[in-house]
Amino acid sequence: MASEDVKRTESAAVSTIVNLAEEAREGVKAPSYAFKSICKSLFAGGVAGGVSRTAVAPLERMKILLQVQNPHSIKYSGTVQGLKYIWRTEGLRGLFKGNGTNCARIVPNSAVKFFSYEQASKGILYMYRQRTGNENAQLTPLLRLGAGATAGIIAMSATYPMDMVRGRLTVQTANSPYQYRGIAHALSTVLREEGPRALYRGWLPSVIGVVPYVGLNFAVYESLKDWLLKDNPFGLVQNNDLTIVTRLTCGAIAGTVGQTIAYPLDVIRRRMQMVGWKDASAVVTGEGRSKASLEYTGMMDAFRKTVRHEGFGALYKGLVPNSVKVVPSIAIAFVTYEMVKEVLGVEFRISD
Repeated sequence: MASEDVKRTESAAVSTIVNLAEEAREGVKAPSYAFKSICKSLFAGGVAGGVSRTAVAPLERMKILLQVQNPHSIKYSGTVQGLKYIWRTEGLRGLFKGNGTNCARIVPNSAVKFFSYEQASKGILYMYRQRTGNENAQLTPLLRLGAGATAGIIAMSATYPMDMVRGRLTVQTANSPYQYRGIAHALSTVLREEGPRALYRGWLPSVIGVVPYVGLNFAVYESLKDWLLKDNPFGLVQNNDLTIVTRLTCGAIAGTVGQTIAYPLDVIRRRMQMVGWKDASAVVTGEGRSKASLEYTGMMDAFRKTVRHEGFGALYKGLVPNSVKVVPSIAIAFVTYEMVKEVLGVEFRISD
């Protein structure tokens, strides 16, 4: 009897050890899978950002130059004229000036933005289902707006110093009195001459602007896709999915809505970023007797001075190249992100 009890005890102990080992092994697999999924999501977002921004780099530079040029010394009268002038005076490299810095900023920004949107959407959807008691509830356009705004604020805040430096690198020309030699040199120069707070100059209008901009981008894009997939009003659904052209169109509409509403804040942000740059390009300071002081005490002061001295239309300077840029850029970013995630085998639909 004692021998049988010992055998049973040994058998139970072995079973317990085996079960614990299996549970431990499963516990190790889960975080590994989650880590891989996070890495794939971040990688897809980074690729989407780099591809979309490089495709429209010349228009991005033209937009910034139009936004910050001195009203008393107009060098760029429009998008086409400005692009021709850059091509004639600076060549092909001039059209892509600042794009390296832009990609260095937008790749992590885009990665964090898309990943943050997915996580924020999941969290908001979970709380929404708990509150309504409906386990089948889906995200509404307003909830998507909130998730997109959250993602935009996180991504923008994390990479803002790069955006500030990118703006200055983009504005400087071959005739600028002082040349930043690159990202690291620009960052160190600003820190040394203007202090760490200068790297976040214009942050407040950026935060305010990112809420409608990124929020509407995600909300409009996801809502349009859901509507087309569920109702199929134009017969665009093929094999229970939307074509690349249809998705690009959804992205273009989303980008147009978001950037039009948030654009004045983008202009103010750029102008505030130029404050304190003692060797600023002539396109910012003006030339000769008309040289104007570039000083703003804050966001509202920048709004007041811009409207008072240049009129309300100044808040939309550069809107045309920005519109031409944003439409394909946002569309390419969304579709590239989804295609890369499909290739990597990561599910990207939030509302499923």
